[in-house]
Amino acid sequence: MMDFLDNGVLWWGLAACGIAQLSKLVIELVVHRRWNPRVLIETGGMPSSHSALMTGCAAGIGWQLGFDGPLFALAATLCFVVLYDASGVRRAAGITAARVNSLSEPGQNPLKENLGHTRLEVLIGSLIGPAVALPGLVLVGSPLQLAISWGLLPPLG
Repeated sequence: MMDFLDNGVLWWGLAACGIAQLSKLVIELVVHRRWNPRVLIETGGMPSSHSALMTGCAAGIGWQLGFDGPLFALAATLCFVVLYDASGVRRAAGITAARVNSLSEPGQNPLKENLGHTRLEVLIGSLIGPAVALPGLVLVGSPLQLAISWGLLPPLG
């Protein structure tokens, strides 16, 4: 359990994902002037939380283990796959769903159309990841280190 809490890369990647997801709610309030908490659990939209998660974890791995190592290469490769999928395949599936919905009769359950992201949504999510994860790792560390520094847990022997 302590090793899990000491995995700062994971926790800061998840924090980046959460911040990106929460920002969707703020954007919904500011731009569209409506309270829509469903955006917190939906896919698609500005910014891409998947991109924030992946780039945050990849940047954290690079920071901790080196940007020249094979683990960072794997993380970066997975990032490219996820980012391409979000702005390519999933976006195309959403466009196809919109076309199918336009052909369906009223009263039928429409297909979900907001599946993927525009390139701008992916780019902004990709920038949020390292912007959250790297300062978190450098300045705070892991949740375990934070709990020890706050006196919530005794120092590890």
